Amino acid sequence: MYELMNLARGGVLLTVWALAAGRPRGRLDRRLRTEGWQRIWRGAWALPGKEVDWRTRARAVQLIGPELVCSHRTAAAAHRIELLTGGPTGGPTGGAETEVLEFSARYGRVVHGRIRVHGTTRLGERDCAVRRGLRVTTAARTVGDLIRAADSREAAVVVADSALSHRFVTGLHRAPLVRAEELAAELAAPRHPGAPAARRWLSLAVAGSGSPAETVARLRIRDAGLRPETQPALHTATGRPLHPDFYFRAAGLVVEIEGFTFHGTRKAHERDVRRFNELQNCPGVRRVLRFTAREVFDHPHRMTTTIREALASLTATPDT
Repeated sequence: MYELMNLARGGVLLTVWALAAGRPRGRLDRRLRTEGWQRIWRGAWALPGKEVDWRTRARAVQLIGPELVCSHRTAAAAHRIELLTGGPTGGPTGGAETEVLEFSARYGRVVHGRIRVHGTTRLGERDCAVRRGLRVTTAARTVGDLIRAADSREAAVVVADSALSHRFVTGLHRAPLVRAEELAAELAAPRHPGAPAARRWLSLAVAGSGSPAETVARLRIRDAGLRPETQPALHTATGRPLHPDFYFRAAGLVVEIEGFTFHGTRKAHERDVRRFNELQNCPGVRRVLRFTAREVFDHPHRMTTTIREALASLTATPDT
Protein backbone atom coordinates (compact mmCIF):
# COMPACT_ATOMS: atom_id res chain seq x y z
CA MET A 1 0.00 0.00 0.00
CA TYR A 2 2.74 2.45 0.96
CA GLU A 3 4.38 2.10 -2.44
CA LEU A 4 1.12 3.14 -4.10
CA MET A 5 0.64 5.99 -1.65
CA ASN A 6 3.98 7.36 -2.80
CA LEU A 7 2.73 7.26 -6.37
CA ALA A 8 -0.41 9.29 -5.61
CA ARG A 9 -0.56 12.93 -6.67
CA GLY A 10 -2.68 15.22 -4.57
CA GLY A 11 -4.22 12.19 -2.93
CA VAL A 12 -5.19 10.62 -6.28
CA LEU A 13 -3.89 7.38 -7.81
CA LEU A 14 -4.53 6.30 -11.38
CA THR A 15 -4.94 2.62 -12.18
CA VAL A 16 -2.26 2.87 -14.89
CA TRP A 17 0.25 3.95 -12.24
CA ALA A 18 -0.58 0.95 -10.06
CA LEU A 19 -0.08 -1.35 -13.06
CA ALA A 20 3.23 0.34 -13.88
CA ALA A 21 4.31 -0.22 -10.26
CA GLY A 22 3.88 -3.96 -10.76
CA ARG A 23 0.41 -4.56 -9.37
CA PRO A 24 -1.21 -7.45 -11.29
CA ARG A 25 -4.01 -6.44 -13.64
CA GLY A 26 -6.39 -9.20 -12.55
CA ARG A 27 -8.79 -8.10 -9.82
CA LEU A 28 -6.87 -4.85 -9.29
CA ASP A 29 -10.01 -2.93 -8.41
CA ARG A 30 -10.91 -5.45 -5.70
CA ARG A 31 -7.39 -5.34 -4.27
CA LEU A 32 -7.43 -1.53 -4.11
CA ARG A 33 -10.81 -1.54 -2.36
CA THR A 34 -9.53 -4.12 0.13
CA GLU A 35 -6.64 -1.78 0.99
CA GLY A 36 -9.10 1.08 1.56
CA TRP A 37 -8.66 3.04 -1.68
CA GLN A 38 -11.80 4.92 -2.79
CA ARG A 39 -12.93 4.83 -6.39
CA ILE A 40 -13.46 8.34 -7.83
CA TRP A 41 -13.95 7.66 -11.51
CA ARG A 42 -13.10 4.68 -13.67
CA GLY A 43 -9.32 4.41 -13.50
CA ALA A 44 -8.89 6.90 -10.63
CA TRP A 45 -8.73 6.28 -6.86
CA ALA A 46 -8.43 8.43 -3.74
CA LEU A 47 -6.16 7.68 -0.80
CA PRO A 48 -7.71 5.65 2.03
CA GLY A 49 -9.51 8.01 4.41
CA LYS A 50 -9.24 11.04 2.13
CA GLU A 51 -12.34 13.19 1.72
CA VAL A 52 -13.46 12.87 -1.89
CA ASP A 53 -14.73 16.39 -2.53
CA TRP A 54 -15.16 18.31 -5.77
CA ARG A 55 -11.47 19.28 -5.86
CA THR A 56 -10.37 15.66 -5.55
CA ARG A 57 -12.73 14.63 -8.35
CA ALA A 58 -11.59 17.53 -10.54
CA ARG A 59 -7.95 16.65 -9.93
CA ALA A 60 -8.64 13.06 -10.94
CA VAL A 61 -10.28 14.23 -14.17
CA GLN A 62 -7.27 16.38 -15.03
CA LEU A 63 -4.84 13.54 -14.34
CA ILE A 64 -6.83 11.34 -16.72
CA GLY A 65 -7.31 14.12 -19.28
CA PRO A 66 -4.48 16.71 -18.93
CA GLU A 67 -5.95 18.76 -21.79
CA LEU A 68 -9.04 19.59 -19.71
CA VAL A 69 -9.05 22.95 -17.90
CA CYS A 70 -11.49 23.62 -15.04
CA SER A 71 -13.90 26.30 -16.18
CA HIS A 72 -17.28 27.91 -15.52
CA ARG A 73 -18.73 26.91 -12.11
CA THR A 74 -15.80 24.66 -11.22
CA ALA A 75 -13.26 27.41 -11.91
CA ALA A 76 -15.46 29.83 -9.95
CA ALA A 77 -15.23 27.52 -6.93
CA ALA A 78 -11.44 27.37 -7.28
CA HIS A 79 -11.27 31.20 -7.42
CA ARG A 80 -13.86 31.44 -4.59
CA ILE A 81 -16.20 33.42 -6.83
CA GLU A 82 -19.76 33.20 -5.53
CA LEU A 83 -22.67 32.22 -7.74
CA LEU A 84 -26.37 32.96 -7.57
CA THR A 85 -27.16 29.27 -7.95
CA GLY A 86 -25.26 26.11 -7.11
CA GLY A 87 -21.78 25.30 -8.35
CA PRO A 88 -19.19 22.90 -6.94
CA THR A 89 -19.56 24.69 -3.61
CA GLY A 90 -23.35 24.59 -3.65
CA GLY A 91 -25.82 27.45 -3.37
CA PRO A 92 -25.34 31.21 -3.15
CA THR A 93 -22.95 30.99 -0.20
CA GLY A 94 -21.54 27.49 -0.58
CA GLY A 95 -22.46 24.24 1.04
CA ALA A 96 -23.32 20.83 -0.41
CA GLU A 97 -21.43 19.66 -3.46
CA THR A 98 -22.97 19.57 -6.89
CA GLU A 99 -23.07 16.54 -9.17
CA VAL A 100 -21.53 18.28 -12.20
CA LEU A 101 -17.95 19.41 -12.77
CA GLU A 102 -17.21 21.73 -15.70
CA PHE A 103 -14.14 21.88 -17.90
CA SER A 104 -13.12 23.51 -21.16
CA ALA A 105 -11.04 22.07 -23.99
CA ARG A 106 -10.50 22.65 -27.69
CA TYR A 107 -13.23 20.16 -28.33
CA GLY A 108 -16.30 19.21 -26.38
CA ARG A 109 -16.96 15.73 -25.10
CA VAL A 110 -18.73 14.18 -22.14
CA VAL A 111 -16.23 12.16 -20.16
CA HIS A 112 -18.83 11.04 -17.63
CA GLY A 113 -22.43 11.89 -16.85
CA ARG A 114 -21.22 14.12 -14.01
CA ILE A 115 -18.62 15.92 -16.14
CA ARG A 116 -19.47 18.64 -18.64
CA VAL A 117 -16.82 19.67 -21.18
CA HIS A 118 -17.28 22.96 -23.04
CA GLY A 119 -15.72 22.96 -26.48
CA THR A 120 -13.86 26.17 -27.38
CA THR A 121 -11.34 27.32 -29.96
CA ARG A 122 -10.37 30.27 -27.77
CA LEU A 123 -8.34 28.73 -24.96
CA GLY A 124 -4.66 29.61 -24.79
CA GLU A 125 -2.09 29.68 -21.99
CA ARG A 126 -2.97 33.29 -21.19
CA ASP A 127 -6.49 32.07 -20.34
CA CYS A 128 -5.22 29.55 -17.77
CA ALA A 129 -3.92 29.70 -14.21
CA VAL A 130 -3.33 27.33 -11.28
CA ARG A 131 -5.60 27.64 -8.25
CA ARG A 132 -5.89 25.25 -5.31
CA GLY A 133 -3.85 22.64 -7.16
CA LEU A 134 -6.04 22.71 -10.27
CA ARG A 135 -5.47 24.08 -13.76
CA VAL A 136 -8.31 26.55 -14.23
CA THR A 137 -9.36 29.38 -16.48
CA THR A 138 -8.22 32.76 -15.18
CA ALA A 139 -10.60 34.80 -13.05
CA ALA A 140 -11.35 37.15 -15.96
CA ARG A 141 -12.00 34.28 -18.38
CA THR A 142 -14.12 32.46 -15.77
CA VAL A 143 -16.29 35.52 -15.16
CA GLY A 144 -16.56 36.11 -18.90
CA ASP A 145 -17.67 32.52 -19.54
CA LEU A 146 -20.25 32.65 -16.74
CA ILE A 147 -21.68 36.04 -17.68
CA ARG A 148 -21.97 35.16 -21.35
CA ALA A 149 -23.80 31.97 -20.42
CA ALA A 150 -25.94 33.54 -17.67
CA ASP A 151 -29.69 33.07 -17.93
CA SER A 152 -30.50 36.24 -15.97
CA ARG A 153 -29.16 39.68 -15.14
CA GLU A 154 -29.01 38.72 -11.47
CA ALA A 155 -26.85 35.63 -12.07
CA ALA A 156 -24.44 37.65 -14.23
CA VAL A 157 -24.05 40.58 -11.85
CA VAL A 158 -23.59 38.31 -8.80
CA VAL A 159 -20.61 36.67 -10.51
CA ALA A 160 -19.06 40.00 -11.55
CA ASP A 161 -19.64 41.58 -8.11
CA SER A 162 -18.05 38.63 -6.32
CA ALA A 163 -15.00 38.57 -8.58
CA LEU A 164 -14.45 42.33 -8.32
CA SER A 165 -14.88 42.25 -4.53
CA HIS A 166 -12.64 39.26 -3.76
CA ARG A 167 -9.09 39.84 -2.55
CA PHE A 168 -6.26 37.34 -2.19
CA VAL A 169 -2.91 37.58 -0.45
CA THR A 170 0.13 37.98 -2.67
CA GLY A 171 3.36 38.58 -0.77
CA LEU A 172 2.63 41.28 1.79
CA HIS A 173 -0.34 42.70 -0.08
CA ARG A 174 -3.99 41.86 -0.67
CA ALA A 175 -4.53 42.09 -4.40
CA PRO A 176 -7.88 42.14 -6.22
CA LEU A 177 -8.78 38.84 -7.87
CA VAL A 178 -9.67 40.68 -11.07
CA ARG A 179 -10.01 44.30 -12.15
CA ALA A 180 -12.89 45.94 -13.98
CA GLU A 181 -10.70 46.72 -17.00
CA GLU A 182 -9.73 43.04 -17.28
CA LEU A 183 -13.39 42.01 -17.36
CA ALA A 184 -14.17 44.70 -19.91
CA ALA A 185 -11.34 43.42 -22.14
CA GLU A 186 -12.56 39.83 -21.76
CA LEU A 187 -16.06 40.83 -22.91
CA ALA A 188 -14.90 43.15 -25.69
CA ALA A 189 -15.16 40.59 -28.54
CA PRO A 190 -18.19 41.90 -30.48
CA ARG A 191 -19.24 38.64 -32.14
CA HIS A 192 -18.86 36.28 -29.22
CA PRO A 193 -22.23 34.68 -28.32
CA GLY A 194 -23.77 36.44 -25.34
CA ALA A 195 -21.25 39.30 -25.37
CA PRO A 196 -23.67 42.26 -25.90
CA ALA A 197 -25.86 41.31 -22.93
CA ALA A 198 -22.77 40.48 -20.87
CA ARG A 199 -21.34 43.97 -21.44
CA ARG A 200 -24.63 45.57 -20.34
CA TRP A 201 -24.71 43.43 -17.20
CA LEU A 202 -21.06 44.16 -16.39
CA SER A 203 -21.87 47.88 -16.25
CA LEU A 204 -24.13 47.12 -13.26
CA ALA A 205 -21.39 45.41 -11.23
CA VAL A 206 -19.96 47.06 -8.11
CA ALA A 207 -16.78 46.14 -6.24
CA GLY A 208 -17.30 45.65 -2.52
CA SER A 209 -20.51 43.64 -2.54
CA GLY A 210 -20.57 41.28 0.42
CA SER A 211 -22.90 38.52 -0.81
CA PRO A 212 -25.18 37.43 -3.65
CA ALA A 213 -28.15 38.62 -1.57
CA GLU A 214 -26.62 42.09 -1.35
CA THR A 215 -26.10 42.18 -5.12
CA VAL A 216 -29.69 41.14 -5.85
CA ALA A 217 -30.96 43.66 -3.29
CA ARG A 218 -29.03 46.43 -5.05
CA LEU A 219 -30.58 45.49 -8.38
CA ARG A 220 -34.09 45.33 -6.90
CA ILE A 221 -33.63 48.70 -5.16
CA ARG A 222 -32.37 50.16 -8.42
CA ASP A 223 -35.36 48.72 -10.30
CA ALA A 224 -37.62 50.50 -7.80
CA GLY A 225 -36.07 53.83 -8.80
CA LEU A 226 -34.13 54.25 -5.54
CA ARG A 227 -30.48 55.33 -5.63
CA PRO A 228 -28.67 54.82 -2.31
CA GLU A 229 -24.91 54.99 -1.85
CA THR A 230 -23.29 51.57 -1.86
CA GLN A 231 -20.75 50.63 0.82
CA PRO A 232 -20.08 54.26 1.88
CA ALA A 233 -17.62 55.03 4.65
CA LEU A 234 -19.35 56.03 7.88
CA HIS A 235 -17.65 56.52 11.23
CA THR A 236 -18.68 55.60 14.73
CA ALA A 237 -18.47 58.05 17.64
CA THR A 238 -14.97 56.71 18.32
CA GLY A 239 -13.91 57.19 14.70
CA ARG A 240 -13.99 53.53 13.65
CA PRO A 241 -15.03 53.21 9.99
CA LEU A 242 -18.07 51.16 9.01
CA HIS A 243 -19.31 50.36 5.52
CA PRO A 244 -23.05 49.66 5.47
CA ASP A 245 -24.54 47.96 2.45
CA PHE A 246 -26.70 50.92 1.42
CA TYR A 247 -27.08 54.48 2.70
CA PHE A 248 -29.68 57.10 1.85
CA ARG A 249 -27.66 60.02 3.14
CA ALA A 250 -30.28 62.76 2.86
CA ALA A 251 -32.76 60.77 4.95
CA GLY A 252 -30.17 59.19 7.24
CA LEU A 253 -31.39 55.68 6.38
CA VAL A 254 -29.07 52.66 6.39
CA VAL A 255 -30.13 49.36 4.77
CA GLU A 256 -28.31 46.14 5.67
CA ILE A 257 -28.69 42.76 3.95
CA GLU A 258 -27.96 39.63 5.96
CA GLY A 259 -26.51 36.86 3.80
CA PHE A 260 -27.26 33.14 4.22
CA THR A 261 -24.16 32.40 6.32
CA PHE A 262 -23.90 35.67 8.18
CA HIS A 263 -24.79 34.17 11.59
CA GLY A 264 -22.70 31.03 11.28
CA THR A 265 -21.43 31.17 14.87
CA ARG A 266 -22.25 32.75 18.21
CA LYS A 267 -19.24 35.04 17.78
CA ALA A 268 -20.50 36.18 14.35
CA HIS A 269 -23.93 36.89 15.80
CA GLU A 270 -22.42 38.94 18.64
CA ARG A 271 -20.30 40.86 16.13
CA ASP A 272 -23.41 41.58 14.07
CA VAL A 273 -25.34 42.90 17.08
CA ARG A 274 -22.42 45.16 18.01
CA ARG A 275 -22.18 46.44 14.44
CA PHE A 276 -25.94 47.16 14.37
CA ASN A 277 -25.68 49.25 17.55
CA GLU A 278 -22.65 51.12 16.24
CA LEU A 279 -24.37 51.90 12.95
CA GLN A 280 -27.34 53.40 14.76
CA ASN A 281 -24.99 55.72 16.64
CA CYS A 282 -23.05 56.95 13.61
CA PRO A 283 -23.48 60.69 13.01
CA GLY A 284 -26.11 61.25 10.32
CA VAL A 285 -27.77 57.84 10.73
CA ARG A 286 -31.36 58.04 11.92
CA ARG A 287 -32.64 54.56 11.18
CA VAL A 288 -31.26 51.13 10.22
CA LEU A 289 -33.32 48.60 8.27
CA ARG A 290 -32.23 44.97 8.02
CA PHE A 291 -33.47 42.38 5.52
CA THR A 292 -32.70 38.69 5.28
CA ALA A 293 -31.54 36.99 2.10
CA ARG A 294 -34.86 35.16 1.91
CA GLU A 295 -36.75 38.46 1.89
CA VAL A 296 -34.51 39.77 -0.87
CA PHE A 297 -35.00 36.72 -3.10
CA ASP A 298 -38.62 35.85 -2.30
CA HIS A 299 -40.22 39.18 -1.40
CA PRO A 300 -38.26 42.00 -3.08
CA HIS A 301 -41.37 44.18 -3.44
CA ARG A 302 -41.93 44.00 0.30
CA MET A 303 -38.34 45.10 0.87
CA THR A 304 -38.53 48.09 -1.47
CA THR A 305 -41.94 49.09 -0.08
CA THR A 306 -40.53 49.10 3.45
CA ILE A 307 -37.60 51.24 2.30
CA ARG A 308 -39.94 53.72 0.58
CA GLU A 309 -42.11 53.99 3.70
CA ALA A 310 -39.06 54.59 5.88
CA LEU A 311 -37.77 57.28 3.52
CA ALA A 312 -41.18 58.98 3.50
CA SER A 313 -41.36 58.89 7.30
CA LEU A 314 -37.86 60.27 7.77
CA THR A 315 -38.44 63.01 5.20
CA ALA A 316 -41.72 63.99 6.87
CA THR A 317 -40.02 64.26 10.28
CA PRO A 318 -36.65 65.94 9.66
CA ASP A 319 -33.98 65.58 12.31
CA THR A 320 -33.88 68.49 14.68
